[in-house]
Amino acid sequence: MAGARPPAPGEGVKPFAPEKAKEIVMSLQEPAVFCSMVGDWPALNWNVKYLSALLDGKTIQFRLGLKTVDLAPQFETSCSYVKATLEEFLAWSCGQPCLSGPFSCYEYSKYWAYADYKYIARIFEDKPEVFQDIRWSDFGFPGRSGKESTLWIGSKGANTPCHLDSYGCNLVLQVQGRKKWHLFPPDDTSFLYPTRIPYEESSVFSKVNVANPDLKCFPKFRNATAHVVTLNPGQVLLVPRHWWHYVESIDPITVSVNSWIELDADHEARVEEAITRMLVCAVKSAENPSDGDCWLNPTEAEATSHEINLQYLNKAVSAYFKCQKANVSEQASSSSTSAEQRTSASCKRRKREASSEREGCRLLTHKSGFSAFKAGNPQEIPFGPHLIQVLPQSQETSSMGAVAVESDSRDLLHESEGGHIGKLHCSRKQLVMNNDREAPAHQMDSDSSPNASQTALSTNDLLDCLVNPRVISLVARLLLERRV
Repeated sequence: MAGARPPAPGEGVKPFAPEKAKEIVMSLQEPAVFCSMVGDWPALNWNVKYLSALLDGKTIQFRLGLKTVDLAPQFETSCSYVKATLEEFLAWSCGQPCLSGPFSCYEYSKYWAYADYKYIARIFEDKPEVFQDIRWSDFGFPGRSGKESTLWIGSKGANTPCHLDSYGCNLVLQVQGRKKWHLFPPDDTSFLYPTRIPYEESSVFSKVNVANPDLKCFPKFRNATAHVVTLNPGQVLLVPRHWWHYVESIDPITVSVNSWIELDADHEARVEEAITRMLVCAVKSAENPSDGDCWLNPTEAEATSHEINLQYLNKAVSAYFKCQKANVSEQASSSSTSAEQRTSASCKRRKREASSEREGCRLLTHKSGFSAFKAGNPQEIPFGPHLIQVLPQSQETSSMGAVAVESDSRDLLHESEGGHIGKLHCSRKQLVMNNDREAPAHQMDSDSSPNASQTALSTNDLLDCLVNPRVISLVARLLLERRV
């Protein structure tokens, strides 16, 4: 458990300079854990007792879900919500009887609670000095602090359904307790049965409960590759762009802080999200309200009108082309500068060209979707005790710090002088073909209704196809081509 403590000797020494840390964050397209990078951050003191005193009785919203393991994901639309102080949460999470108050109807042995997506700039708006407790400048992002971060506080079992974030990459600092992350690469999207219901801008959910998958309903999930990481206090996890993740608190109380890092590719992603919003709102708003389908995630205030969605789409398209124009101008300026510098000494020229090549590779990564790590030289990524890579089980350990594991119960790395390295686990699911649910589309009963092995198609079934990430990506490209 993280608590107030003086810095240990050597904690002020960072294994990576900010420029190198940023290069890793912006180029690496596989999850990795940074160690020994935040030992001097005041935010490491942000345990629940400290935060409770800091908030001084201010209430925040908690999401409550059942601890029972079901085959279906426990989406936010099926959870309960209460407003409570951290003092009340702390008493409840310690198992103290709550005869009154916000948690009185929720037995600790049956429920978990999660204060998730709490924007630090909002909950600490009257204490802006605490923003500086978080120093993302150590990762090469000067000026980024708690003001651009979110806070997550949960009890044991609190979880976020499996999803991918449409925008940016993610840096996650674990402050108190441990969280278990199940991550899946973007190439596994079809195996995870993506859905936009419940709808939330920038989140594509999976229909699969990855902690307890229903392989009869979702047989392709057997093909997915899981990377499982237990994140310890003081470690920072890099979640690259479009990596799926399911996150669960495995200690009685957990506290995390994260920040989403913007990428050039976000401009096209916003066009895709604008198209998705327009289609989902149009189709779902046409349904009979009495159907009782909670299709809008609680994080979305309301279903926006077609006119507003069209305005949003046009703004996203304009922003995309504005970014493209800026990139072209920047590249032209860079080329002109390089031409002038060719008169320099040959040794300096070689250094500049090498640097330019790496930068060009990074920019290409964001636009093409391929990583510099995969396409370039793996030796350039400094894996080791301070940067831990997680490899699928089928891959052999090929470099220092790379880890291949056999089971989720095996401790791979132990504590060292540099601090907690943490437990890194991953598993490769066997490729198994399951055709039990496949039935010819023409098989119908005598009354022309679907037979027992089929169910009638719903609006959500149609939307799952219509706003499938692959379809939306194609539509966005076609739409942008019309404006060229």
